[in-house]
Amino acid sequence: MKYSNIQKQDPVLYEIIKEEEKRQKQGLELIASENYVSEAVLEAMGSILTNKYSEGYPGKRYYGGNEVIDKAETLAIERAKELFGAEHVNVQPLSGGPANIAVYFALLQPGDKVLGLSLDQGGHLTHGHPMNFSGKLFNIIPYTVNKETEEVDMDEVERIALAEKPKMIIAGFSAYSRTLDWKRFKEIADKIGAYTFADIAHISGLIAGKQLDSPVPYFDVVSTTTHKTLRGPRGAIIMCKEQFASAIDKAVFPGVQGGPHDHINAAKAVAFAEALKPEYQTYTHQIILNAKRLAAKLAEKGYRIVSGGTDNHLMLVDVFGSKGVTGKEAEKVLEHIGISVNKNMVPYDQRKPMDPSGIRLGTPALTTRGMKEDEMDIVADLIDRAITNRNDETKLEEVKQAVIDFSLKYPVPGIA
Repeated sequence: MKYSNIQKQDPVLYEIIKEEEKRQKQGLELIASENYVSEAVLEAMGSILTNKYSEGYPGKRYYGGNEVIDKAETLAIERAKELFGAEHVNVQPLSGGPANIAVYFALLQPGDKVLGLSLDQGGHLTHGHPMNFSGKLFNIIPYTVNKETEEVDMDEVERIALAEKPKMIIAGFSAYSRTLDWKRFKEIADKIGAYTFADIAHISGLIAGKQLDSPVPYFDVVSTTTHKTLRGPRGAIIMCKEQFASAIDKAVFPGVQGGPHDHINAAKAVAFAEALKPEYQTYTHQIILNAKRLAAKLAEKGYRIVSGGTDNHLMLVDVFGSKGVTGKEAEKVLEHIGISVNKNMVPYDQRKPMDPSGIRLGTPALTTRGMKEDEMDIVADLIDRAITNRNDETKLEEVKQAVIDFSLKYPVPGIA
């Protein structure tokens, strides 16, 4: 990406973009929800498809001149169906939050009871946090993880479901490192006649890459973002059984959105095509190998990994419990030396959400840059050196230079 026109027309923004390029090249991205898209995805996002307005759906638009746009959106739909084995796919949601809003509005009425994993236990804002639309409009009944294993206890989920009889059960997470039993969730929901909704935003790439089991054969509705492990543009899709297709489509448009972003839908089509290639399965397998290795190496250095390890792309590290440093402090010192992570609550955390006990780490972005298990050993060492020497500026500068030297060996797609 040369940005030559931006450089001429808006040199101030051009310099900001170049500054961010430098940050990405010289740093290590361990935010579990971030990744690097291919140059082909970048080109689609910057294409002239952004010029068109296309409210409605292929063959049923409210504006004329959409015969070409229809082809692009249909291509994205068909590729997503093939990738996930879905009966129906809506590719128009602008992001994960709007997608989940549409699911709620398609299946429920305000005030209906919903069972979802609590945010402070690894769930997501849209699964019922009181400050989110989900918690404000719906009667949320939370389930938690077992205090000893720090994993979801399906017997407890069933007990709560049978007692509360929610109209919908949500399975999904933003900070949980283990697999979920999709079939068991469906069996529980069937006992009480509840809808099943899986939010696979974090692990959809691992599912598409055939590394984790899919909820699509079991669940009524499945949503996912298209970035994160799926390695596409920022956006989302909703998959569902055919019987819910009309309700989902109406909930997206005109329910919560107007015109879709056609350049982004095209970029989704590109990303889906990439994920259908055999090498994508190799990539997603490596993501998990890297996560397991990073967790193991940090554990060897005395860091407590929540639930004892990981089955996917992410892990929670209890830095306060094991090293006496808060998640906020760890995030800041790692940012200072060029490693991006995010502070995160651990299950049953006694600290506040903005200054919690843990940090969340993920390996999708580093894996995209070509790193494997041996590199995870180096990353673990850099993290430990920074946290151990957090009060020694001289040593932190040494670690910062080590991060730069290491990072520059692994190119970032789209950055020269």
